[in-house]
Amino acid sequence: MTHPAPRGRHDRSQRTAGKHTGPQQPVGPRTARKKNVRKRNRRKLPMRYLLPFMLLVALLAMLMLRGYVHSEILADHRVRDADYNTQVPKDIRSGGPVIDARSGDATTLRIPDRRIVLTFDDGPDPVWTPKVLDKLKEYGAHGVFFVTGNMAARHPELVERMVAEGHEIGLHTFNHPDLSYQSTERIDWELSQNQLALAGAAGIRTSIFRPPYSSFSYAMDNKSWPVTEYIGRRGYLTVVNDTDSEDWKRPGVRAIVERATPKDGKGAIILMHDSGGDRSQTVAALDTLLPDLKEQGYTFTRLTTALDAPSAHTPVTGFALWKGKAFVSAVAVSERVTGVLVVGLAAIGVLVLARFGLMLLLSFLHARKVRRKDFSWGEPLTRPVSVLVPAYNERECIEATVRSLAVSEHPIEIIVIDDGSTDGTADLVEAMRLPGVRVVRQQNAGKPAALNNGIRHARYDIVVMMDGDTVFEPSTVRELVQPFADPRVGAVAGNAKVGNRDSLIGAWQHIEYVMGFNLDRRMYDVLGCMPTIPGAVGAFRREALERVGGMSEDTLAEDTDITMALHRDGWRVVYAENARAWTEAPESVQQLWSQRYRWSYGTMQAIWKHRRAVIERGPSGRFGRVGLPFVSLFMVVAPLLAPLIDVFLLYGLVFGPTGKTVAAWFGVLVVQAVCAAYAFRLDKERMVHLISLPLQQILYRQLMYVVLLQSWITALTGGRLRWQKLRRTGAVEAPGGTSAQRPQGPGADAGFGAVDRRPYV
Repeated sequence: MTHPAPRGRHDRSQRTAGKHTGPQQPVGPRTARKKNVRKRNRRKLPMRYLLPFMLLVALLAMLMLRGYVHSEILADHRVRDADYNTQVPKDIRSGGPVIDARSGDATTLRIPDRRIVLTFDDGPDPVWTPKVLDKLKEYGAHGVFFVTGNMAARHPELVERMVAEGHEIGLHTFNHPDLSYQSTERIDWELSQNQLALAGAAGIRTSIFRPPYSSFSYAMDNKSWPVTEYIGRRGYLTVVNDTDSEDWKRPGVRAIVERATPKDGKGAIILMHDSGGDRSQTVAALDTLLPDLKEQGYTFTRLTTALDAPSAHTPVTGFALWKGKAFVSAVAVSERVTGVLVVGLAAIGVLVLARFGLMLLLSFLHARKVRRKDFSWGEPLTRPVSVLVPAYNERECIEATVRSLAVSEHPIEIIVIDDGSTDGTADLVEAMRLPGVRVVRQQNAGKPAALNNGIRHARYDIVVMMDGDTVFEPSTVRELVQPFADPRVGAVAGNAKVGNRDSLIGAWQHIEYVMGFNLDRRMYDVLGCMPTIPGAVGAFRREALERVGGMSEDTLAEDTDITMALHRDGWRVVYAENARAWTEAPESVQQLWSQRYRWSYGTMQAIWKHRRAVIERGPSGRFGRVGLPFVSLFMVVAPLLAPLIDVFLLYGLVFGPTGKTVAAWFGVLVVQAVCAAYAFRLDKERMVHLISLPLQQILYRQLMYVVLLQSWITALTGGRLRWQKLRRTGAVEAPGGTSAQRPQGPGADAGFGAVDRRPYV
């Protein structure tokens, strides 16, 4: 386990500001600009930013490749009806099933008597091709497999087996389109990609080709014949057939055998299929056809063997071989990864629906419980409490924060702990001369140290904690401390609200706070495993804090850390929904990124720190076996998988099936909208902000995903994470017109020193 860096470590810019570091030469504006440019040029993108980006790009590339090899990008399922045959030479229409147009003068070839060329189209198929190969091997027969490139790339081991067992391979295009609809450029692409897959799968090229949807020579017409001539000029033999088993119709085993049996001992090219659907009848027909024709003196051979011609296979070497292998390997990786993603999508679907179901059910139970007329925590709590306000450079908003406390409906003492501010925060508070307000000054040591210092100066047994940029309503403290009438309660979480909702980012965070945080807290309250007392508005029993050793500096999420420690010590942690605190959420993507990065990273640290609770007994064990799995699943794992919903939406829009994909995505959105509407109703919020919910799911969720992914990478690689001081405007007003800064939300405590932390993983 590594240890945090020394307390109070500031950024170098803060430590050296206003100090002389030795004799310096005068620096002119031009020299300074050059130095700044060189300094910017030396900056490199940190790996924790680069790795998530690279991972997303790789994921997108794999999905595109999957769509490519599954014929979901360039697939063309049009099939043309027969046309006139006036342009087809009579010798071709009346000739054999092998058409040689390589020299310009097209000729045809027939298979000699008593020789059979069994051909199988559309494979290789992982289910039926191995069974077909087993039958051929059982009866000592060879054949020709006209494979499609997309299937060969996905199942290269079957192509390799075909070649190893002495069968011949032919091209059947990459995507199986009707070539009479295609341009010469598309035909070239279909052939080259088909060859690329063969090179990667078996290290060969082939010179025989069968057009999709072809039949007999006499069926050639004015549309298909130009294609055959063009392919001949490219150096290929075109192979059709003269005996069609029609197994694709699944007419029954007997009918397939009858249609595949040549007449009067003549040679034949028999058309069958090893892919494209259920081929059980084809496999069964081979059990009859092969021995029967062998008894009649037929031999089953490759095409070039039957024609006494050189092999159609040519070994591929050099760059072409490695290019093919790289392609096939990339396809294999994309198949495996997307297979895992599909499983992950199913898992996240179950998790999302389960979470929403639990949130709705348990939030309903929570609301019904606290609104019962006979519900009470005990006798109303009226004794004074201490309110701690840790502050670091909060001059912009500390005055409004303290004034909002000064009008509290509950008797309080206010302790402002100035954590080494350099902007006169403490002086401003003292100049206000408000009764009941004390200022405690300390050297910069971080928020946990500031809070512990405040606890030592507190006079009362209940301590309320808030941030120096937070505004309380007059009733907030009174509502927050009432649950302490129950002696089992050790801490209370308040209701943090976003005030700056006018911007789009603010509106999204408002939805997140109401739905994701406060609806979650109701659920966790019922389950008895509240994960976090928000730094913006929380209260603690002093005895409980002392028993667990006060606020800890072990993690960057001290609020989550202390909450878990209280659970393990046997205290109840509850939620007071009417204890509202108003916060100014980050208004830029960069500030939001910094804030959420620290939240998610600190939560991981806290989970890791308290991991032994899983195997312990008593209250710690109950929290470890209920609370930790819930927090880990719904706050760390599920958000990391949630963007799969949007990834597969994009995949479906590009590759299909578009209708079902869009319907499924909107189904999830509707469930989220129902939960959000219910959460807004419980919090008595205006529903108009939910207008931006669909856009939030498309954009905001992706940002949160990348932040969480970055946190995972930082944790797993042992990286350091600094505290971030967010810029505030002080423009948010609480109900009643008090202008103040708002905190960052649950766990908000930005800016308390640039302290390096190391992960506990």
